[in-house]
Amino acid sequence: MENLKIAATERSPEVDFDFKHGILSLRGESYPEDASAVFGPIFGALEKFLATVGSREIRMDFDLTYFNSSSAKALMNMFQLLDRAAAAGASIKITWFFAPDDDTMKEFGEDFSEDLEHVSFNLVAIETVA
Repeated sequence: MENLKIAATERSPEVDFDFKHGILSLRGESYPEDASAVFGPIFGALEKFLATVGSREIRMDFDLTYFNSSSAKALMNMFQLLDRAAAAGASIKITWFFAPDDDTMKEFGEDFSEDLEHVSFNLVAIETVA
């Protein structure tokens, strides 16, 4: 399966899905005017990939500094896809990165993690480089 790379824009995150190595990441900010236009291709590729993973190990990194409510809904849908794949046997590790002084992003990660049963969800505070 071909990797999915989408450059970040002013309103949407960088997407780097390396399917061959099972390393998927979203970085940046996400507040697009049309969330379905941004997340539609991401979901399409992710669903296609997850249908083939079996018991593989998958790492999904979220390093978002800001997102709006429509992006939050898309993220939750993404987490649910990952959780279902983990319930079916895939070994999925989600890492939620946040700045140490960003309580809001930490709390979002905590909230998302509470709704997931089958993935390994880790919150990691990282210093940002200025």
